[in-house]
Amino acid sequence: MAQTVAVSKSTLKALMNPGEISEFSTEEIYRELLRRIGEDPARDGLLATPKRVEKSMAFLTKGYKEDPNEILRGALFDVDYDEMVIVRDVEMFSLCEHHMLPFFGKVHVAYIPKGKVIGLSKIARLVEVFARRLQVQERLTRQIADAIQEAIEPQGVGVVIEARHLCMMMRGIEKQNSSTVTSAMVGCFRQKETRTEFLSLVRQTGTGAM
Repeated sequence: MAQTVAVSKSTLKALMNPGEISEFSTEEIYRELLRRIGEDPARDGLLATPKRVEKSMAFLTKGYKEDPNEILRGALFDVDYDEMVIVRDVEMFSLCEHHMLPFFGKVHVAYIPKGKVIGLSKIARLVEVFARRLQVQERLTRQIADAIQEAIEPQGVGVVIEARHLCMMMRGIEKQNSSTVTSAMVGCFRQKETRTEFLSLVRQTGTGAM
């Protein structure tokens, strides 16, 4: 026999409007998740888990509340320099949008200026903004390249990401040593000579799988 479950007006409103979910109701969602997987959220080890998960997810997805264009606009400098600028081995942690499991690795970013450069630390911040969202690696790679292209309109941008995905390592095919490499090449980086120079310099880090 079907069971009727009473739902309060405030809970129904929260479910229909996720942006209005209160801190308490978000905790309750994680508490219910523990019940659904067969755990007892009332036992000692799990009493504070819903609150911890809420805080953890807020941190891991904080990129939704940050504006990448605003970050870059705060650190643009006029220069008379037209050689390749490379920021290598930027550590990256993100969550895949398919299973909400982590993927992590390194990002290599390069561009050739055309009158403006970006403060070096802002490249790492840009990676962080896009990584702290539910992602797929291919889109993450393209978003970083497009944001730099839009901000300073350089001669070209190149981005390479090397990452390992726990959705492949912990579940599914369970291949612990597999890695994924993606690239996005814009402007002059589509030319063989420029792209080859960039990839050659990235390989010198000793981490490249290319």
